Amino acid sequence: MFRHFLTLQQVSRRQISSTVRRQLVNKVPDKQKLFQEANGMPVHLKGGVGDALLYRATMGLTVLGTGFVIYELVKAALPQKKD
Repeated sequence: MFRHFLTLQQVSRRQISSTVRRQLVNKVPDKQKLFQEANGMPVHLKGGVGDALLYRATMGLTVLGTGFVIYELVKAALPQKKD
């Protein structure tokens, strides 16, 4: 049993170490230029449409959550009278 485990371990090491790594394009300089531009936009919106949608969704959920918390606090502070 132990011999099979060692064989499996050696096979898995060979497959991982023998794979060819892909060359990745360095996108950091392009992103630095994009985010360091002085165009008057806030940095959290410079990423494009995706950033704008994420920002608006976050703000909407924050406002809804705050409203719900205030509603629950008022409901807890002013309980309904039982007849």
